[in-house]
This record gives sequence, structure tokens and C-alpha cells, in this order.
Amino acid sequence: MTHYLVVSAILFTMGVLGIFLNRKNLIIILMAIELILLSVNLNLVAFSAALNDLVGQIFAMFVLTVAAGEAAIGLAILVIYFRGRGTISVDDVNRMKG
Repeated sequence: MTHYLVVSAILFTMGVLGIFLNRKNLIIILMAIELILLSVNLNLVAFSAALNDLVGQIFAMFVLTVAAGEAAIGLAILVIYFRGRGTISVDDVNRMKG
């Protein structure tokens, strides 16, 4: 159980650092969010297996479904934004106001 929690903590830390250290590239920010969601899923499955309860594993499947939808919608928005602007730099998003 401890090994799963350590791996999950490492994945969560990498995801948070990916968001805070790289604020320029939107694709890397989306990948960092996916890492955070995967670390949460790993915790859910590990605790579910340790407690012999399937609720955590079922909830992890719902989180995976939401993560897949988030990735699909996020990438669709990214493609539309790239077609309009020609770049995916996060700094240029502020120009969308108005």
C-alpha cells in the first residue's frame, strides 16, 4: 500500500509542478492535469483494494470517463483556437477579451 501512495504522490507532485512551472504551453498544462487525475485514480484503486470495497474502483472509472471527456473537449478547443490565432501560447489567451 505504501508503494502505491508514494507513486501517487510523485505523480501528483509532477502534475502540480507541470502546471506551475510551465505556463506557456497549453498542451503540457492539459497533460499535467491528466497526471493529477491519474494519481487520484491510483489512490482510489489502492484504497479500494486494501479495504476490499469496489466503490473506489467504480468511482475511478467515473473519473477516467470525465478525464477522457475533458481531454477531448480541451483538445477540440485547442484546435479551434490554433486555427484562429496560429499559436497555442497561453500568453496570447488574454487577447480574447472583448
